[in-house]
Amino acid sequence: MSHEKQIKNRVYMAYGLMVVFALAIVGRIAQIQFWEKDKWIAKAETQTTKFREIEAARGNIFAADGSLLATSKPIYEVRWDANVPSISDEYFNDHIDQLSKQLAELFKDKSASTYKRELTQARINGSQYHLIKRNVDHKDLKKLREFAIFDRGRYKGGLIYHQKNKRAKPFKQLAARTIGYDQPGFSVGLEGAYSEELAGVSGKRLMQKIAGGNWKPLNDVNEIEPEDGSDIITAIDINIQDVAEHALLTQLEKHGAHHGCAVLMEVQTGEIKAIANLTQQENGGYAETYNYAIGSATEPGSTFKLASLICLLEDGYVDITDTVDIEGGIKKYYNATMKDSKTGVYDKITVAKAFEISSNVGVSKLVNQYYGNKPEKMVDRLKKMGLDQPLGLQIKGEGQPAIKSPTDPTWSGITLPWMSIGYEVLQTPLQILAFYNAIANDGVMVQPRIVNAIKKHGKIEKEYPTTVLNDQVCSKETIAKVKKLMEGVVEHGTASNLRHANYKIAGKTGTAQIAKGGSYHTNKSYQASFVGYFPADKPRYSCIVVVDSPTSYVYYGNLVAGPIFKEISDKVYSTQIKMLEEVETDTSHTEKLVPYAKATSKEDLTKTLAELHIKAEVEDPDAQWAVAKTEKSSISLEAQEVIENLVPRVVGMGAMDALYLLENQGLKVKMIGSGVVRQQSIIPGTRATRGREIVIRLS
Repeated sequence: MSHEKQIKNRVYMAYGLMVVFALAIVGRIAQIQFWEKDKWIAKAETQTTKFREIEAARGNIFAADGSLLATSKPIYEVRWDANVPSISDEYFNDHIDQLSKQLAELFKDKSASTYKRELTQARINGSQYHLIKRNVDHKDLKKLREFAIFDRGRYKGGLIYHQKNKRAKPFKQLAARTIGYDQPGFSVGLEGAYSEELAGVSGKRLMQKIAGGNWKPLNDVNEIEPEDGSDIITAIDINIQDVAEHALLTQLEKHGAHHGCAVLMEVQTGEIKAIANLTQQENGGYAETYNYAIGSATEPGSTFKLASLICLLEDGYVDITDTVDIEGGIKKYYNATMKDSKTGVYDKITVAKAFEISSNVGVSKLVNQYYGNKPEKMVDRLKKMGLDQPLGLQIKGEGQPAIKSPTDPTWSGITLPWMSIGYEVLQTPLQILAFYNAIANDGVMVQPRIVNAIKKHGKIEKEYPTTVLNDQVCSKETIAKVKKLMEGVVEHGTASNLRHANYKIAGKTGTAQIAKGGSYHTNKSYQASFVGYFPADKPRYSCIVVVDSPTSYVYYGNLVAGPIFKEISDKVYSTQIKMLEEVETDTSHTEKLVPYAKATSKEDLTKTLAELHIKAEVEDPDAQWAVAKTEKSSISLEAQEVIENLVPRVVGMGAMDALYLLENQGLKVKMIGSGVVRQQSIIPGTRATRGREIVIRLS
């Protein structure tokens, strides 16, 4: 073959390959264009557009009177689309100076010239998602929407903002651990237990991917609105809660204790009106970091003697008028010696006296005498009273109670006498309280309840009625006897310092030695407690206070925990009208109180109190509205936050202030009566719908 022919063949082959390649490309294009069109369009859309979640507004948590304990406060991320076609260069240049100045004055984080430079550069770059500011509150967003350029709206002015919800506690640390929080992988308190109800259902928003890897929302037509969460209505009384925490803090600081808790419960319903838990921090202060009342199962000490005595009475072994020789307050069981707090004072005393002075020897000696050869009988009696079972609370983390059985490998010859005085058994403070509450409730043990109802859009979705755990923990005859004994503890026993002129308290002190490192003898530490109910003749409330590891030389229950109980009971007694009507009072012992002050503007309150020469402690000097909390000799003014588009709390306000706040939120107000607002028909924190009617009752 000639050289020329070879060259031609190669050229033809090259052209042929090019034609084949071209035909393959055309064929592939045709395949994509006609047969695979839908597939590739869908793929392109998934890469450039995506549905993203719109966070639902989390439900609120309310106190019993409608006060907000936890709410979702909206915050916004603000961006700007500098590439909006409706913003001409001429319009931008005419308004950029004004916008830059407004932004600098509002946020005070950059100069006007810096804002101008950044916005101009975003304009040059054609940015569709330029960041203006993160964590902007609703008040500032409202101002932003009126700024130059931005006032033209989202599509003409390029203003873009995304809402997120930040959880806020208006009363800050008040009942913080019980309210709790809900975080990925770790949730506690009501926020965790009712997370599903509070969370609501997220919505969807169509977003488009733009330069820089950012995502920009498309028009609102493609949005699926989120469904807001339900509200939780608790039994907590915010005023009593405040008193409980303040009283607990004062005693913890006074005695340098590691931690403590206090719980107030309504006798018949089991409603928890206050639950305070404070732990000492590294800096020496105290904070709510753990719910000891619910989660800490420890040896209760002398408060358990009530259960031991009930066993003896129920089985007919003793009566409260019988006598017992306490041998000077010292008794040896095998190789262990038990002592009373005071030794060498008493020998033969009545069973009632043994309980009133909290004699370890007296109670343990009776229990060992009658149950020593049949310990399982007493254990069965304790279990029949429900002391080995958890309460089944509405929030997680309840400590596990323990009543040791004779079959337990750790059972020994000294177990029974030590069990009888509250050692080698485990109970949480709330479990002990539920037991004492059952005695106050004539033997009916009810389940402690923190949540009363779940509401959505102002309507009750679910109510939680009183739940009975034990119809009768013991006989009526025994209850009548132990009630007298508990009154005796306060009248002339270990808690006589709690005796009150206006009403009677019944209860029991407790001072338990805590085992450190498995031993009671090294680094001695104590747990002081007092549990009881009031008024003793017509029980309305039960209460327990536990203070752990006081470092002062005082560690007895009546002196460390007792004053906290009394401060709480005094506050409840003085504010509960029905209780005052039921109990005879001695007015000569009534303490002089400062005048009642309505919730109103902080400025007006401060001026009025100054004129009356009444000390007023102001929590937040910048607050516009304040709630007045009356103490014994002063008034504290706590900031009352008014959030845009949420129904404010107006209970406790005068008519003019209430009307002003409610109408500013667009609500139509109907007033019934005159004086101070006592009720409002829409729960505070509910979203305010313009034109919606709200009824306020005044008296």
